[in-house]
Amino acid sequence: MSDYSDYDGEDDNIDIDNDIIEQDGEDNLENVTENSLNDENIREGLSLLCKTGNGISHAYVRLDVHDKNLTDINKISNFIHLRYLDISGNNLKDISPLNHLTHLLTLKADRNLLTSARLEELPYLQSASFAHNAITSTEGISHPLLESLILSFNNIVDVRGLDQQKLAKLQTLELRANKLTSVEHLTLPKLKNLYLAANLIDNLNGIDKLVQLRTLHMRDNAIKSLDGFTDNMKHLQYINLRGTNIDDIKEVSKLKCLPLLRAVVLSESPVADENDYRIEILIALRRLERLDKEEYNEDERQEAEEINEQRRQEEQLQKGAEEVIQSDEES
Repeated sequence: MSDYSDYDGEDDNIDIDNDIIEQDGEDNLENVTENSLNDENIREGLSLLCKTGNGISHAYVRLDVHDKNLTDINKISNFIHLRYLDISGNNLKDISPLNHLTHLLTLKADRNLLTSARLEELPYLQSASFAHNAITSTEGISHPLLESLILSFNNIVDVRGLDQQKLAKLQTLELRANKLTSVEHLTLPKLKNLYLAANLIDNLNGIDKLVQLRTLHMRDNAIKSLDGFTDNMKHLQYINLRGTNIDDIKEVSKLKCLPLLRAVVLSESPVADENDYRIEILIALRRLERLDKEEYNEDERQEAEEINEQRRQEEQLQKGAEEVIQSDEES
């Protein structure tokens, strides 16, 4: 089995109409009815009894109040021992009561009406998801132990707010289906997995600052050039460029500088229509193990080797002929 099977289909379900998303957001704002978190919601949602920090008392540390049409969660600030919280699928515009939950480890706040993910520093938060909101900025996300951050399906145009000093542990960042046009301001050198499918990105300048990156998803962007990659990126193994504007094998050759690159996806890009596409990509990237969803077999490797050797010999002959002509002209 391929080492890259886990990557298959990561972005397969992205289907976006920004006009529909924006209209839905406007409709939601107009139709919201006030609905506060109440004692019954809390009783039904609390679970997982654990010892508190002093090792003597006990408290419930998980609260699940998803899909309750909540507009107000002020009561939650009283439950300071919560570690796992799911408030997804509500009508929340304000999550500031979460600032009191300083023991929080995991937060799910997807499918709300948030325009910001800003919170005070939560010292133990490790995973946070804010997908399918109306967030426009990455400002105010500064949790020192955060390892996974999901901000997909929002309206974010810039990532300048993601501070590498305040997000020193961040390893996975998902920003699918936003309005980003560049990766230039992503300065998170500890980042390992980056998902940027379905944005408006047309170049990868500055991507080489992500020196620990292992997985890069850029599907359905306007990328035509692969300038930006350098041999500083010694850990990058997988790149998804499906549905981009890459139309030339020479651009793919720019990935030669990545020593651990083993899998690339280029399907639904113009270059995939080139004659002998699979062989030409293998000639350009000799260490590649998989293109799109198919691993290279030994016959393909042999064919690529033979074609590459033939071209090398032809280039030598051509060079030799040019040197003879130049010598004759000089004499």
